Amino acid sequence: QVQLVESGGGLVQPGGSLRLSCAASGSIFSIHAMGWYRQAPGKQRELVARFTSGGITNYADSVKGRFTISRDNAKNTVSLQMNSLKPEDLAVYYCWVLVTTARNPVVPNEYWGQGTQVTVSS
Repeated sequence: QVQLVESGGGLVQPGGSLRLSCAASGSIFSIHAMGWYRQAPGKQRELVARFTSGGITNYADSVKGRFTISRDNAKNTVSLQMNSLKPEDLAVYYCWVLVTTARNPVVPNEYWGQGTQVTVSS
C-alpha cells in the first residue's frame, strides 16, 4: 500500500557530509509523521530525527546541531542532511512514516523503508 524509497547513503570520511532522502508513494491518505531511525551493528534501532503529528521536530541528542531533517509535503518526501559525521554515526538508516491510507483513512499505520547504509571511516 505504501512504498518508501530511500537514497543517499554511502561511505564518507569523518567530518564529512551526506544527505539522505526518502520518497513515500502509494495509496496515502494523510501523512501524520515521518522521519529517520538508524540501527548500528549490534545495537537496537533508535530515533535519529522525526516530525511528529503535532508538528514537533525531535532529534536524538547525539545528532543535535549536526543533522537537519526537512520535508516536502507536496512531494511526500523527507530528507536528512548529516554534517560533521562521526564514526559512531555508522549505521543502517531507515525512513519511517506514520500514515493513513485510502484503505484505512482513520487509523494510522507505520511503514519502514528498506534501509540505506551510512559508513563513516577514514
